[in-house]
This record gives sequence, structure tokens and C-alpha cells, in this order.
Amino acid sequence: MKNLILSITIVIGIFASCRNNEAPINRHDVEIASRLYGIHFSPENIDTLLPYLQRNLEGYDSMRQFSLDHEVMPAILFNPVPENFTFPEGSDKVVIEEPEDIEIAQWTDSICFYPVWKLAYLIRTKKISSVELTRHYLDRIHKYDKTLKCFITLTDELALQQAQKADQDLAQGIYHGPLHGIPYGLKDLIAVKGYPTTWGANPFKDQRLDYSAPIAIKLRQAGAVLLGKLSSGALARGDVWFGGQTVSPWDTLMGASGSSAGSGSATAAGLVAFSIGTETLGSIMMPSSRNGVTGLRPSYGTVSRYGVMALSWSMDKVGPICRDAQDCALVYEMIHGYDAHDPTTYQIPLNFNPDRTFSDFKIGILEKDIEKDTTEGAKFIRSLVDTIASLGINMVSKELPEDMPYNAFDIILRAESGAFFDEMVRSDDVDEMVQQDQRSRANSLRQSRYIPAVEYLQANRFRSVLINEINELFSDIDVLICPLAAKNQLLISNLCGIPSLSIPTGLDSLGHPTSVTILGKLYDDGTILEFGHAIQQMTKAHKQIPPFVNPD
Repeated sequence: MKNLILSITIVIGIFASCRNNEAPINRHDVEIASRLYGIHFSPENIDTLLPYLQRNLEGYDSMRQFSLDHEVMPAILFNPVPENFTFPEGSDKVVIEEPEDIEIAQWTDSICFYPVWKLAYLIRTKKISSVELTRHYLDRIHKYDKTLKCFITLTDELALQQAQKADQDLAQGIYHGPLHGIPYGLKDLIAVKGYPTTWGANPFKDQRLDYSAPIAIKLRQAGAVLLGKLSSGALARGDVWFGGQTVSPWDTLMGASGSSAGSGSATAAGLVAFSIGTETLGSIMMPSSRNGVTGLRPSYGTVSRYGVMALSWSMDKVGPICRDAQDCALVYEMIHGYDAHDPTTYQIPLNFNPDRTFSDFKIGILEKDIEKDTTEGAKFIRSLVDTIASLGINMVSKELPEDMPYNAFDIILRAESGAFFDEMVRSDDVDEMVQQDQRSRANSLRQSRYIPAVEYLQANRFRSVLINEINELFSDIDVLICPLAAKNQLLISNLCGIPSLSIPTGLDSLGHPTSVTILGKLYDDGTILEFGHAIQQMTKAHKQIPPFVNPD
């Protein structure tokens, strides 16, 4: 399989080059291309292929005469459901703790670090107004964002309009729910009508889409206040965009990690009450970990991706980055559900009960990965495991599947991103990307032209096997505790579409945040949120404030 992860499309490139030079496709062209795929055909067989390949090329050319809207998905849709899977039934039931009576003697920056569920109480009881809260966040953005570079577009006028409407609605007895009047930020892969949607990349920095993504509409209908569009690494790669590098408020010499860099940094810095990020292969989990916030990567297909830049149709997810697990439950409740615009979505019930304790869960741990983890953050994970064990709770040692062609799976993401950005790759626009080195998004998109369709499909067949193995792994547990960097963990969990939660655990000797990852069963997002909340009931790492932006 290793030798076959290059691509049939190099043949296309060679043939197109030959044709542009008005030279016929010949045996030598095919022999050179075949070496890249690790295959061999006799000269006689190659001769019989040449007319066929020429007809293929003519077909490619004819297809390129037409344009495709970015929202058009392939007719072949990814299905993450394992064999003999039983879908959850019922309706949403999300219970949030009512905070004790909170009195605010005076406005201070510390309120911008309150979790959403506390802010919701203050707004609902009219102890603060949405306009006051929004102005406070905007002041912090103007103060700190020049350094952090979290925002690509600040929607301050819109935010104040939405905040004023939230206050007016409340005065008339209209309450839209726990996000009513709460200021937030959207990763700038998500379309908002009337504002740029830049995807963090030079070729699209002036792009304005004439519609809003359903997730943006749902949040608006829930009464949330949009402060702005948050930075994404260019085309969802890393933390570097056309405006520079987004940095962490814990260490402004350290990147915020990507690609939901702005979402992670802005939430940690108290520039937004919560944010929305996206993930294909770690882009919610890694910024959440790097910035010491709580991030939920939901099960695949539970949040609509219509109006969201596609990096991989079969791997992309959209989820909340918040201060704690309760906040994630609140936000996820508002954004999840079936959407007719996104044929991959399901209406899956969400249940969240904050009263559940460790004894209510069947817990698995990646024991070997935790034992051999040499990072400073590993001590916090071991301490968590020891604490749970001290309560007399048995945990099941688990191991992720090893006998899989993991080196080949990356071609799924790369082939799909290559298709989405095909026109950009075939034009000079790809050369406008800020980063052009070997590991850059620009280079990744170029090489996607060299992935054979056969190998892409073979990788997806192995993916089906992996999905069933992971389903079996969870047959006797509800949650799985593991390090973020456990071997192949991010790849496996994203390929299988299962939910993941990043929980802050402390600070290392450099004062940088550490985290633990909680994995769950497909469509059982509520359980990992409940488990995360149980952890945060006995720990305080999620309440820590970065020194750079600390109001005290």
C-alpha cells in the first residue's frame, strides 16, 4: 500500500503536458508515470492502453469546461455507521446547573472569562445587558487582538445591533434560550452573508458569499451575538494566515495551533464567550489543547457543514470551543441536527445530565499510551486515572488497532481537498498562498493530483474495516481516556467520525496548557460531555486565565 499512495492523476498531468506541446501520448510517458504508482505493465499492454488514456484525457478536458459550485458534494457520501449499529432514539434533554445567585458590584474584565451558563443567568435575570457585555468584549478585542491576531473580520456594528435586539426581546418577554445575548466568534471558513469569508487564504481574502451557513443562522436565531470571523490557518492548515500567525495568550511567542487557531486563542483570551471551530484531522482538538480551553469535536454528520469550506467531505466536522463541558453542551444543543442542505446530517438526540458521577460510566483507558507518554502533561492524565481508581472504579485497558495501513489513510483527505480546490490548483492562484514549503497547504494540494482513484477507494475500504474495529473496541465502555498524541488517535477517531472532547488538565513547567482527550461512541456526544463535566467538577484547570490577558 505504501508504494501506491501517489496517484493516477500524474498521468493526467503528463498527458496534458504532452498535448499542450502537441506531442502524442507515448509508451515512455506511461512507463514513467507507472513508476510513481508502483505498478508495471508490459510494453505490449501499454500500447493497447494509449488510445484509452487519450480518451480519458479528452473526458477530463470536457469536464473542466464546466464550473462546480463549492457547495456541490460528491454523489458518493461517507457513512460512518458500523455494521449492526443501533441509532439513539428520543429527543434532546440538556440540563444545565443553575448557578448560585451572582451579584456584580462593578464591571471588570473578569466577567469575560465567565462560562456561558453563568453569563446566560446574568442576562436572563437582567443583571447585565447584552449591549454592555458585547461592548466589554469588543474593548478587549481592540486591546489584545493586535498581538494575538485572532480576528480576520470584526463585525462590531452587527454585534451591537444583535445585542440591542437581544435586550429589546428580553424586555418584551422574549427569551431565545441560553445563548440569548451571548457574544461569540465564528471560524472564517463559515459563510456569513454580507461579510468576507476568506478561508484564511490570499486567493480568497476578498471572497463574499451571498448566503449564510445554517450554523450561523441557528446561532443568530438562538440570540447569540456575532463579534467577528476568527482566523483559520490558510485553507485549514496550521495557524498562519494572510494576516500573520495567530498566537496563544499563554505564550505570545507560541502559535495557537491550527487550524481553528483564532477560535482557540480568542476563547482562551476572553475575547469571545465561546467560538465555533472545524476539524478534519485535529483542528479543534489541537487548538483547544494548546490554548487550555474545552473543545468538542462532534460525531460526523451531527452538525451541518453547508456554507463551510470543505477540506474533506468525508472527514470535516464543526463544533464548539468553550470554557467548559457544560458550555459545549449548551452550544452543541443549538447547532446540531439534520439539515436538508447537507445530506450527511442526522437528527441525533443529545442528552446531558450534569449530575452523573464517575461511577455512572464504563471507562476505558489507553493504558500503554499513557504509560509511555514522556510529556509533562502525562502526569496530569496519570493523576486523573489514579483519582478515578481511588474511588473504587474499575477501568478497562484498551489499545487502538495497529494492523492497519495508516500511512495510506491520509490520501483520503488529500484527494478530497484536491477535488474541492481543483480550479485553484490548475490556475496560478495556488501560488498566492502565504506558505509554499514542502508541508504547506499549497504543496499538499498540488500533490493531490498524483493520487490514483483506485488507491483512494482502497483506503476507504480499509476505513470501513477500521470503523467496525473501533465500534467493537467501544462494545464494553462508554468513554476512552487517552493522550492527545497517542499513536494514530487523531487519525483513527476522525476517520471513524466518533466524538472527541479536549479537557484542560494543568500547566507544564513553561506555563503552557496540557490536556486529556476523551473519546466516545458514534453519536453518543452527550456521554463524553457528561464525563468531561465530571472531571471539571473536581479540577480547576479549565478556570485558569492566561497571564497575558489576566484582568487581575
